[in-house]
Amino acid sequence: MNHLTDFLRYIIIERHYSEKTKEAYQDDVLDFFSFLKETGNEDYLSVTVQDIRIYLSFLHDQSYSRNTISRKLSSLRSFYQFLVKNDILSENPFSYIQMKRQQAKLPRFFYEKEIDALFQQTQGDDALDNRNRALLEVLYGTGIRVTECTNIKIKDIDFDTSVVLIYGKGNKERYVPFGSFAHDAILDYMKHGRDELMTKGKTTHDFLFVNHRGEKLTDSGIQYILKKMIEKSSLTADIHPHMFRHTFATHLLNNGADLRTVQELLGHSSLSSTQIYTHVTTDTLQKSYRNFHPRA
Repeated sequence: MNHLTDFLRYIIIERHYSEKTKEAYQDDVLDFFSFLKETGNEDYLSVTVQDIRIYLSFLHDQSYSRNTISRKLSSLRSFYQFLVKNDILSENPFSYIQMKRQQAKLPRFFYEKEIDALFQQTQGDDALDNRNRALLEVLYGTGIRVTECTNIKIKDIDFDTSVVLIYGKGNKERYVPFGSFAHDAILDYMKHGRDELMTKGKTTHDFLFVNHRGEKLTDSGIQYILKKMIEKSSLTADIHPHMFRHTFATHLLNNGADLRTVQELLGHSSLSSTQIYTHVTTDTLQKSYRNFHPRA
């Protein structure tokens, strides 16, 4: 079990993984150890490819989803690779096991008319309207993750250059630009919204977005705000805050941005993570067809 402890320390200290990610790795490895024990093989250092295939069959029989099985396989592959790296094993038995990749689903995103309909719900002048307008402008104008948005502090924003310092996955830092709409909306909210909400709740902190009690806005809080906007608008879709990230990337690519730029803005470590956004909207397909096909 010391090997697992060393591995978990390694992914926190050297790989800069979050505590939540560490717990997921730990659960996946311990589940595998429990399986080995129940099948009469407690020596995880003598695992064979056949043992792994039996384990995958067991997971399938337990009705685990494909994504969950794939995640467990990835966790175990990383753990055993750590053992190889530290000369505890000579080879990684999980390197011989690969799951066939599922065709990635196209991410759900907003059309421009849908974005406009959402912004229509923030046209009031009270503190919460100003906050909601700034929130939408930041989510749509930067493509940052919801958790990254809730963690923005005022000191992270440079209004002179219109960039915000974002702390992404694994505490990786990146600067993300924001446009004039977001710039004006944030300043308006800070002058005519945030201070009022902070005073009402008698709170003191540096986080940009706050709830009606002046406390730091949470991920679920953003989900609730968007749900209420949908209920008041003409839209009927069930939306998730992450759709703004999808929309950000889709609209950039559809308007000519290159994939590498979008990768940097989204904070993806690998270009393959960004390539799912290379789909195009129906409107773009029709426009290209009309422009280029001789019979259009």
